[in-house]
Amino acid sequence: MRFVWLGLLMASVAAQAQIRAVAPSQLQAAHFSSAGVDAGDYVYVSAQSARRPDGSLPAAFAEQCRQSLENVRTVLQAAGLNLENVVYAQVYLEEVKNYDEMNRVFDEYFAKAPAARAVLGVAKLRDGAVQVNAVAVRNLADKRAIYLPYEKSTGTFAPGVLTHDRLFVSGTFGGDPKTMKIPQDPGAEVDFALDRMQEVLKAAGLELGHMVFVNPYLTTDIPHGVMNEHYARRFEFGNTPARATIEVTSLPGGAHIEYTGVAVRDLKQRQAVRPKNMPPSPTASPCVFAGDTLYCSAKDGFIPGPHGGIYARTTQHQLRQTMRNLLDNLEEAGMRLDQVVATNVYLDDWKDLSAFDAVYGQYFGPVLPARTTVQQIAPAVREPDQNDHFPGLEQVSLIAIRNVRTH
Repeated sequence: MRFVWLGLLMASVAAQAQIRAVAPSQLQAAHFSSAGVDAGDYVYVSAQSARRPDGSLPAAFAEQCRQSLENVRTVLQAAGLNLENVVYAQVYLEEVKNYDEMNRVFDEYFAKAPAARAVLGVAKLRDGAVQVNAVAVRNLADKRAIYLPYEKSTGTFAPGVLTHDRLFVSGTFGGDPKTMKIPQDPGAEVDFALDRMQEVLKAAGLELGHMVFVNPYLTTDIPHGVMNEHYARRFEFGNTPARATIEVTSLPGGAHIEYTGVAVRDLKQRQAVRPKNMPPSPTASPCVFAGDTLYCSAKDGFIPGPHGGIYARTTQHQLRQTMRNLLDNLEEAGMRLDQVVATNVYLDDWKDLSAFDAVYGQYFGPVLPARTTVQQIAPAVREPDQNDHFPGLEQVSLIAIRNVRTH
């Protein structure tokens, strides 16, 4: 019996993935994030700025872009991988006018192994004019770029990238496929962008119902109500993907909306999670599992209830409610904050970073998640409205892994 018990114990331990921090000695350590997190099947890389290992910053944009990608490569190599393992990259630009030059640099690095990709124009980055984060898959055997039948393959990026269990979808814009022009009607632009995402899924043998997480990135030209109305028509009520709807300053090609996200290949591995005290939503599930990976919607300091709203005046006080909201979702999934492997942080103003970090750093450990932090739009006016509600000063979305051991 002792041998049977020992075998069961070993099988249980083997079934638990190990997550570990990736901390290349060449890169300056961040106080409140890991440069990367190795979660077994996937490695999550924090947004890398253009800072060189010696702390200097290249002057030219192209060199900044190269250095950001070199820093991503350094993190991956510390985890035993390389850029060919990248399945998804997110690029943040302070000036979208640099898009073409950024594309040329990406082609130098990804011509032979394209990744899925989304590109956003944001108001402010901490260092330089560009940041790049990434997700990489450990096993390349099932990595496959997905292209649409009517489009020419490009080495810069692929519309989608399949792995053994997931599809990573590049940013899909709302241009008319016949004319490539952005329509003036916001609803039409939203529909074109969703059509494009659906086409990428179809090319991979999937449907919209396979999506587990979606990022709608939109400018002020797209009313949120219009976007939500058109979006809700595409998904099953109460079983929608997790979602982080982020307003940005600009998007490539004059677009006003861009969708990107992740789908799970086997629907049996997809499970939406919703706290019992939260009503179902036509636009977003709080969290959705893709196998053992939990994708959670972005949360802010909103206090739910009959008179729900954001009542806290400062970033740090709003963040405490945000973490409570995120923890509610994790607990509903039977998970903890120490199982979080990556977060995306959207700040109203970079000036609040120290105050934000002082609170954020109290919640995670022993392995700090990979992290991306941006100020995506100009700061809000910090005055209460007629209901004493304050504007949101931060948002946080996260990815967590269940059945893990941290070390």
